[in-house]
Amino acid sequence: MNRVGRVERTTKETSVLVEIDLDGTGQVDVSTGVGFFDHMLDQLGRHGLFDLRVKTDGDLHIDTHHTIEDTSLALGAAFKQALGDKVGIYRFGNCTVPLDESLAQVTVDLSGRPYLVHTEPENMAPMIGAYDTTMTRHILESFVAQAQIALHVHVPYGRNAHHIVECQFKALARALRYASERDTRAAGILPSTKGAL
Repeated sequence: MNRVGRVERTTKETSVLVEIDLDGTGQVDVSTGVGFFDHMLDQLGRHGLFDLRVKTDGDLHIDTHHTIEDTSLALGAAFKQALGDKVGIYRFGNCTVPLDESLAQVTVDLSGRPYLVHTEPENMAPMIGAYDTTMTRHILESFVAQAQIALHVHVPYGRNAHHIVECQFKALARALRYASERDTRAAGILPSTKGAL
């Protein structure tokens, strides 16, 4: 059974198409008009081994906020769609990723209940190219709200803003990959004592 999600989201501010295959090989085709954000989505697909296609046209003449936010919402919805009934998956995943002086620790529960805990070093550089570094938390909030997962992201230290953000996306990719993979020992079993996820 293919685990593929496809979401189109159109507002007065943006037009977004997201396609994701959870059982892919990390093939990525991303274009949002925000270079660093594209780079982060590329990390998500490649390190998660998700085939990921993202095409966003947004009101970049205003700023990057709506483009990044709406893409993240669509990505979360597509991920949830691709998960399907969640039968036979591991459900939980975690990964710790260093990137030079920075470290990210990510733990995920594909619980059906959206919750985000996010910490990163204070006094980061405010911008990475056209990317507002305060958007990282908002990306995760938007993704979590639509994917309906519990996500804990902790960056205990780091100096370089590029490294601090990138290690979060790499760790997120791996944690999502581990959590969404099929568990051969639990084929046909929903990983919940509640009987629902």
